[in-house]
Amino acid sequence: MSAGPPEPTDADYREAAALRAALRRFMRTSEEVARRHGLTPQRYLLLVMIRAPLGEVATVGELAGRMRLAQGAVSDLVARAERAGLLGRRPLADGRSLGLELTPEGARRLAGAVAELGPERAALRAALSPRA
Repeated sequence: MSAGPPEPTDADYREAAALRAALRRFMRTSEEVARRHGLTPQRYLLLVMIRAPLGEVATVGELAGRMRLAQGAVSDLVARAERAGLLGRRPLADGRSLGLELTPEGARRLAGAVAELGPERAALRAALSPRA
């Protein structure tokens, strides 16, 4: 019979609380910044995932995996963002799939939000860094 994980120390609880606070602060600030740039938090997430260069064009199926959402939920997000003029679809080389790309308006709003969130990303990276 195994002994199980060791009992957390006071330092473990402090670290857990600090990490949760940093994550929550980052998420809340991200939501506020997204709104200032005319994006809902969900659209901000969608656009940043589409824009992030990963070597290939984003598809609904690929985004569903990266965003940890059901494909139907991502399809709905994409349709609403497309109607809002923030992204478009284009056929991929395989002829079976559609790739997603930001419109100039979607790119403009996303760039503003990402730029404004630079200090928050730095603060979160610092909170996640191993302590010496």
